Amino acid sequence: MTEIKDKHITILGAIRAKKMGSIPFVSDYSSELSAVPELDENSISYELGGHSDKVYNCDFIITSPGVPTNSVVIVNAIAKGIKIFSEIEFASWFCKGNIIAITGSNGKTTTASLCAHTLNKCGINTYLAGNIGLAFSEIVLDVKEDDFVTLEVSSFQLDFIDSFKPKYAVILNITPDHLDRYDNNFEQYASSKLGINRNQDDEDFIIVNSDDSVLSKSKFENGIRIEFGFNKVEKGVHKVDDQFVYNKLDTTENICSTDILKIRGEHNQYNAMAVICISKMLGLENDLVAEALSSFDGVEHRLEFVRNINGIDFINDSKATNVDSVRFALNSFSNPIRLILGGKDKGNDYNQIEDLVIKNVEKIYAIGSSAEKIVNYFNSKVDVEKVDSFENAITNAYNESKNGDIVLLSPACASFDMFKNYEERGKNFKNMVMNLK
Repeated sequence: MTEIKDKHITILGAIRAKKMGSIPFVSDYSSELSAVPELDENSISYELGGHSDKVYNCDFIITSPGVPTNSVVIVNAIAKGIKIFSEIEFASWFCKGNIIAITGSNGKTTTASLCAHTLNKCGINTYLAGNIGLAFSEIVLDVKEDDFVTLEVSSFQLDFIDSFKPKYAVILNITPDHLDRYDNNFEQYASSKLGINRNQDDEDFIIVNSDDSVLSKSKFENGIRIEFGFNKVEKGVHKVDDQFVYNKLDTTENICSTDILKIRGEHNQYNAMAVICISKMLGLENDLVAEALSSFDGVEHRLEFVRNINGIDFINDSKATNVDSVRFALNSFSNPIRLILGGKDKGNDYNQIEDLVIKNVEKIYAIGSSAEKIVNYFNSKVDVEKVDSFENAITNAYNESKNGDIVLLSPACASFDMFKNYEERGKNFKNMVMNLK
């Protein structure tokens, strides 16, 4: 742990460290910051609308996941020899409880939410934080020794860890994503994900998806390896027909039926298996775990049913910000799909979903700055239309749908060309759908 008392800390983002004894300076690229009244109230210095040279007048920098690793301010700070820590690294210095850290290209939010839900239902006091809305640093001082914290952790947060050491580390999958922030280097992106295991020891657990092509070949020097997948694993959880089964050497036990899950799709069965692995390491009773899993309704903006109008289902999957997420979504439905696709491209390769689109999609409504790329890729394969507004994409899809069709917002792209974030995109989708006649 790095000593922070009386240290001058530059914070690229809106977290606060003054109550922990430091002298923070907040620097945010945005010209607006909701935390300004709180910063003023606590006499914390800040600057908005860009990063000046003031950010370098510090002992170290704490960066939020919204600041790209290859941004000018980070590159310059590294060149000046300034130490940089991610927010989860900083908060972990003060955490008295047990950390469960969940990363992966897809499924992090659902799995972290399901994990916290399950543990709380089973009587273990668990906080949910990280890259999921509530910063780790906001709750860390409330965490007691016997409590748990379930963290959704992004690759950007793992880029700047130093001593971050989760008791339970979960890697759900590693597929191409955010390559625009890793100079189109997939190996560098994968290395960031695998870094979650860096500081673990022989008393910690590294829980991985054995069906993932990257993870199945990855060697982990630290921690006890536990696996999950549809194929049988030596130690961990796998699927046999419609049952989740825990396997440990020569003994097996049925945990519960896959049918108890309210959240649809094979990808959510993987997410559930990851949580079951944690529950087995904690010695929780199978009946309690099954009851908890069965009571989980899912998370907002992830394959979220919005409304049925005249036999047409509207599904909000705004959180699908990469191609692999769209693949999961397309695999989750058997009815014809009208797909709203596009936004800020992150180096997408649509070849990954080409066959599924041809098989399951009636028409694509291409939106945002990537619309031209989507049209050029799919125009010889499926009906595709470049739409000039988000609202028109929804109304066009509705007007052209037949009874039994699904209008699916699953963009495969970031939202920043049209919206503040994927949450705002999803809420706009839901509001517009609710206003359809």
